[in-house]
Formats: sequence, C-alpha cells, structure tokens
Amino acid sequence: MFWTPAWLVRHVLAATLVVAFLGLGWWQIGRAASGNLLSYAYAVEWPVFAGFVIFVWVKEVRRERSAHGSSRSSFVDEQPPPLRANRPARVGPGYDDGNDEQLAAYNRYLAWLNANPDARPADYREV
Repeated sequence: MFWTPAWLVRHVLAATLVVAFLGLGWWQIGRAASGNLLSYAYAVEWPVFAGFVIFVWVKEVRRERSAHGSSRSSFVDEQPPPLRANRPARVGPGYDDGNDEQLAAYNRYLAWLNANPDARPADYREV
C-alpha cells in the first residue's frame, strides 16, 4: 500500500524537504556565528519546518493505515447512515395554518412564487 507511485513521491518529497530544511538550519547557524543575529531565529525556524513535515507525513501514513485496516471489507458492504431522519412534512396541501395570518400570507406568497417562476418577488401583490 505504501509502494504505489503516489506514495513513493510522498516519501521522496518528505525526505527531501526534511533534509533541505535541516540543511538550511545548519546554514543559518553558520551565518549567525559570523555575526548575523537574525540568523539565530532562522536556525530555530528551519528545524521546526522539518518537524512539521515529519508530523504531516506520519499523520498521512496513520490515516492510510486506518483506511485500509480490518474494517475495509465491511465498509464496502455497509450502507451509509442517512444524513437526517425522515420526518413527515409539516407544510403542504391541507396544512392548517390555524389562526396565524402572517404564516398564511407567507405560504400564499410562496405558492405564488412557485406558480410564477419567471416573476420577480417585487411583482407579488397580496390579493
């Protein structure tokens, strides 16, 4: 699983970045020793970048292992859970608006918009 072309590129890229970042840190130590005080900050920063590359690489390897773990065969056979529970609609034909005139007016407005798809909302006039 870790010998596919995509993973080989990831391995080489991670190793190259770590070596390059550590080399840049070593180079900054040399510059700092020659009197450039700002290079001390960079000498610390580059190894932190190398550590971040290692962190991301380890995280990706663990994620790939968990994706191909023992639950792989059952994952293919299972149906995904519904995104939300199926509930009966509360509005529609025959829905009793009760005494809420504002809700009834809004429902009439929505029905008018549905019946007139090319009209603008500003064209609606309450009858």
